[in-house]
Amino acid sequence: MTEIIETTAGPQVINAITQALEAVLQRDLGDLAPDTELFGTLGLDSTGVLDLLLRLEELLDGEFDTDELEMSHFATVRSLADFITTELGR
Repeated sequence: MTEIIETTAGPQVINAITQALEAVLQRDLGDLAPDTELFGTLGLDSTGVLDLLLRLEELLDGEFDTDELEMSHFATVRSLADFITTELGR
């Protein structure tokens, strides 16, 4: 059963994050906790961030303003979900 991540993000955003992370990291992540660290726990790196963003833009049919991007947005699943929700209005 998938855990509900408490955030302002809707299920579409959470599902897109999970799909994109699984594609970038090339492994099944199962249920992601809201405070799962993208770099420390999951092993995302700076190259992976670019790939992740491109995949998220495609999955969510949107475009991120790179001037608004900060590393803090990629701290956890929750912080990324909240950034996407704010940026894309979802």
